[in-house]
Amino acid sequence: MDGYRAVRFNPYLWPSGEKMTNEIGKAIFKRAGELNVPVGFLCMKGLDLHISEIEQLCTEFPSTVVLLDHLAFCKPPLNDEEGLVFSKLLNLSRFPQVYVKFSALFRVSRTKFPYLDLSPHLSQIVSSFGANHVIWGSDFPYVVPECGYKGAKEAVQLIANQISLPSSDLEWIMGKTAAQLFQSQFSSAK
Repeated sequence: MDGYRAVRFNPYLWPSGEKMTNEIGKAIFKRAGELNVPVGFLCMKGLDLHISEIEQLCTEFPSTVVLLDHLAFCKPPLNDEEGLVFSKLLNLSRFPQVYVKFSALFRVSRTKFPYLDLSPHLSQIVSSFGANHVIWGSDFPYVVPECGYKGAKEAVQLIANQISLPSSDLEWIMGKTAAQLFQSQFSSAK
């Protein structure tokens, strides 16, 4: 893993019938923790399909940092079942190594820019995980035709304003969390 800054687990690229908790998945996840390399999870078809695997890996390998990409694809709930999935995301805060990427807002919002329906999500995620476990991301280059990179940053500011998020929390989300999380990796880069 020399030179890598993070690893992404995409469950849809796993061999058919295999889980991310198979022998290879566990070996990669464990080694990533040993090397202080975060593992991102891209659950495009929904967190509920993969939550048990994520929980198992976090339990077995507590030193491996986890990044849940794009709010773990939890859209603002329209029904109790979707609300339950979001509650499961919030419950992952019991694992201190889990971080949530407040990213690709256009993918998880049910509304157009500035995606203000995600305001309750951000509020609850910060309350559960802490702003120092939330990382903003644009999903570049896919964000360009949606609202652009600048628009993606502006949306976070507008959402933060709507929920009266303290500026110190916004600073963590917009860069301090990532800087802290990846500090040792970039300071050792050649």
